[in-house]
Amino acid sequence: MKNKILLLLAITFCQLSYAQNQKSSYVPKDKALFDTIAHMDSVMFNAFNTHDMPVLEKVFAEDVEFYNDGGGVSDYATTMKNFKAMFERNATSGLRRELVPGSLEVYPMPGFGAIEVGEHRFIHKENGKEEVGLMKFVQVWRLKDGVWKATRVISIGH
Repeated sequence: MKNKILLLLAITFCQLSYAQNQKSSYVPKDKALFDTIAHMDSVMFNAFNTHDMPVLEKVFAEDVEFYNDGGGVSDYATTMKNFKAMFERNATSGLRRELVPGSLEVYPMPGFGAIEVGEHRFIHKENGKEEVGLMKFVQVWRLKDGVWKATRVISIGH
């Protein structure tokens, strides 16, 4: 199952790279699913922006794998530890995440959940100057017992 998910993520990345050079014509196959995942994305990143660890701990699955081209692969415990350390380092920098408008795409994964693809900006002040990093991401969401949780995250462009 893990190999199938990684293959699907690789295909999605290829599609995203190709799509960058094309005019966006994405239309969600399932509008209700798109709205649900967009909501989960906002829950996750509202928690990130407000440094709300209890919400972040709930939105990520305990078997999460977080792939980051700047930091490697992390499990749940390491991911939570990394968030805490990031929040401590950036307590006064105004660190926040903003989804790039129009970049969000959601694809159904029958029998499992959904794949979310998009671009986001991370903004913070450093040496009195606002710094902005633009990155791509893919998140695999699992729906289990009526609860959505992020199980795989790929963050690239650091």
